[in-house]
Amino acid sequence: MIDLNDLRARPDAYKKAAKDKNLTIDVDAFFFLDDKRKELIPLIEEKRATQNEASKKIPQMSGDEKAKLLGEMKTLSDALKQSEAELKVVEEEWKAMQYTFPSVPLDCVPVGKDDSENKEVSTWGEKPTFAFKPKDHVTLGEELDIIDIPRGAKVSGARNYFLKGDGARLQKAIMNFTIDHLHAKGWTLFAPPLMATYECFMGTGFFPGADENQIYVVGGKNEESGAMESDNLHLIGTSEVTVCSYHQNEILESNTLPRRYAGHSACFRREAGTYGKDTRGLYRVHQFEKVEQVVLCKADREEALKIFAEIRNNAEEVLQALKLPYRIIDVCTGDMGKGKVYMQDIETWMPSRDSYGETHSCSYLGDYQARRLNIRYDDNGEKKFCHTLNNTCVASPRILIPVIEQYQNADGTITVPEVLRPYMNGQETIL
Repeated sequence: MIDLNDLRARPDAYKKAAKDKNLTIDVDAFFFLDDKRKELIPLIEEKRATQNEASKKIPQMSGDEKAKLLGEMKTLSDALKQSEAELKVVEEEWKAMQYTFPSVPLDCVPVGKDDSENKEVSTWGEKPTFAFKPKDHVTLGEELDIIDIPRGAKVSGARNYFLKGDGARLQKAIMNFTIDHLHAKGWTLFAPPLMATYECFMGTGFFPGADENQIYVVGGKNEESGAMESDNLHLIGTSEVTVCSYHQNEILESNTLPRRYAGHSACFRREAGTYGKDTRGLYRVHQFEKVEQVVLCKADREEALKIFAEIRNNAEEVLQALKLPYRIIDVCTGDMGKGKVYMQDIETWMPSRDSYGETHSCSYLGDYQARRLNIRYDDNGEKKFCHTLNNTCVASPRILIPVIEQYQNADGTITVPEVLRPYMNGQETIL
């Protein structure tokens, strides 16, 4: 949700932001409702005041004078009900339209229609070369019996999988290494709920909108009717939803900011609209694990951008420890999402794709989420909305693709990255 005073002050900036983000909004229609609401509220208040004054006088009156005033109050009451009904309709549409407005991107964000116009900022590491014909992660996983996609599909349908034996251990090692990495820096670890209410998804900016198509609805059968019904719960696609909502409707002390939280959770995504895309392997699946960094800070853009660099750097340090080459991408307006003001992706080199593949996403949302979730802080007696940021510190099984493929050996084995060996009882090779 945006600052309406800012919208009123510079409507053209929001019109441009919507255009650049491929969104359709009608700012002028909103202003019409805004003016109508401002007109109706004092009118209703005036009628209520008149009604209250009359209710005090009527008991003291009698005869024709009383009958006349009662008749006037009946007319006023009917007019008041009509105005209240009109205000209700106006306010519902007025509030609904607010959820369609985007945040205004920072000036440094490249303008572009989609991910094809994202801009490479930097690269790290040397792409691997092999003295043998390398295999992809699916082939390696099947031959070593650490990944089983056919049985995952048998049990749960397409885009599902089993990690097995050392495959499951490798994933757990990566997660634990990342958790320890953040813990050593003072981050607070969360094991959050995997389900959240519609209000939490709306508060974090996923609802309403296209993201609703990607979220699984939780429900069950009504005992009386037998019909399926929603429980107003949805499976999270990122712990950003639940961790960011942790302080919903709270006022935080400014000296406790920034809050650095790390949510470790399973995540779920329907992958609607991706039929036929990335169907082989572990790149695009319905269930995955993430360690997600979530930060609440003061309403200070300069401070927030320093934190943005910090959380991106945390993810880079994980990749560097794993010795996986990657690049950083400035995400363009058409690919960054409605609430984001700045976004970068980290893409890791995946030999089987002969290209980089997205493994991390880092976002700054200004006060967009905090306004929706009503998370504020006390700044010398003034209540201000926090700013929020989030970043994927690691996500699996996607991170397994570069690990397995880059650490493969000519004999079909996989070398365990050195930093992960303490988490696998010193094991050096997956045989």
